[in-house]
Amino acid sequence: MQTAISSVPGTPERPNEDWASVAVPASGQGGTLVVLDGVTPPIDDDGCVHSVPWYTARLGGALTELSGSRPELTLAEILSEAIRRTADVHRDSCDLSHVRTPQATVVLARWSAVSVEYLVLADSVLLLRSPEGAVRAVVDDRLDRLPPGSLASHAITDSTVRNKEGGFFTAAADPEVAARAVTGRVPAAEVRALVAMTDGATRWTEVFGMGDWADCFAVVDKEGPRGLIARVRELEASSSYAYRWKRHDDATVVHVEI
Repeated sequence: MQTAISSVPGTPERPNEDWASVAVPASGQGGTLVVLDGVTPPIDDDGCVHSVPWYTARLGGALTELSGSRPELTLAEILSEAIRRTADVHRDSCDLSHVRTPQATVVLARWSAVSVEYLVLADSVLLLRSPEGAVRAVVDDRLDRLPPGSLASHAITDSTVRNKEGGFFTAAADPEVAARAVTGRVPAAEVRALVAMTDGATRWTEVFGMGDWADCFAVVDKEGPRGLIARVRELEASSSYAYRWKRHDDATVVHVEI
């Protein structure tokens, strides 16, 4: 197995809220990857005394440990347990029912000699490339299917679609959200490499339309994760870029050859 990881904050003034890890079990066979994109809250009370990086570090750590040590659990069960563990750490000090309690998007993958399992929740993306070079994108497209105006403001988003039926879901404090994730399994022989990305990196395809997912994978393959992020930053610097919330977002890319 070979892997490369790059994670770049949106701005130097703010901490990077993404999380990424790759682990190889002690048996030396198979592996796991975890990529989280912490959701930046508005500048007001979110009911929690902890930061988003605090949350993603603890959720990411739990996901890495469980996905690498509990092969009998499905990835959805692993996400559910990791959310529960993380919530238990600050349940007594924070209001976990708050709509903006710390939360994150999730990409989780686990592979063995037999299969590759995957889980995606919210708008991070996982790409699977076959030995023949075909690229398959695993996406949770709920954000793309929201009613018009659902993202017009933070208040509207939080009151109508965030972690609600008919809206979209993130990993926050409710373990039941794991059942909402996009999950699947493919034979190991059908996957040669994986790329996992937060939406700060997927902008190259989804926002700027510089190529499809196969083109995006080719950039990572040739230039590495940092090369893709550098391309995104160059596009974001253009005066014609009409961004909604942030000109630059935290961007993380993980490339694994298995």
